[in-house]
Amino acid sequence: MPTLILVRHGRSTANTEGLLAGWTPGVALDERGAAQAAALPGRLAALPLAEIVASPLQRCQETIRPLLDARPDLNPHTDERIGECHYGDWSGRKLAELTDEPLMEVVQAHPSAAAFPGGESMRTMQTRAAEAVREWNARVERDHGADAVYLMCSHGDIIKSLVADALGLHLDLFQRISVEPCSITAIRYTRLRPFLVRLGDTGDFTSLAPREEPPGTEAEVGGGAGAP
Repeated sequence: MPTLILVRHGRSTANTEGLLAGWTPGVALDERGAAQAAALPGRLAALPLAEIVASPLQRCQETIRPLLDARPDLNPHTDERIGECHYGDWSGRKLAELTDEPLMEVVQAHPSAAAFPGGESMRTMQTRAAEAVREWNARVERDHGADAVYLMCSHGDIIKSLVADALGLHLDLFQRISVEPCSITAIRYTRLRPFLVRLGDTGDFTSLAPREEPPGTEAEVGGGAGAP
């Protein structure tokens, strides 16, 4: 079965403003995010990509644009099932404000029980994304062969949930996974099991250096802004 390259979108204006974007329209890449996207063609130059699939949200569409410009033979596909989690009433709010919401503790410690007011549950988010991957695996294998490589550009919580699915981890453990903006995660699928062969690879280790304000113990809903 194919190898899936998961790319989280580049850093967005919502990331730098500390907002939970969700499906809020008009969230674009910031200057650094645009530079991250511009570097993608070089980072992926050795890979013969068979297909490119992206979330419909602007920040993902902008992330894949330089890659499509570099590979005009590829036609992009859009799949809403790998779009961001529907955070409902939480969308567009400051993450700092949401830490006081009782639901945030559930999102952190028991995400399989978390459902966002006016939005969807995290279980539903994972299920729709995993179903999309399985359908695209079958389609890519049918059209391009079992050794094909294809790319999906999606969002932090979506990618974390797909990694958990590939590793056979319960969704309640997915907050232990971290994927920075424009990071590359690769999963090689086989008939019997998936293999996680890259996780959150940015090629930049800046985010591992000590910070003036050490990162907290809670996972950043939506995926966080990455290295400062």
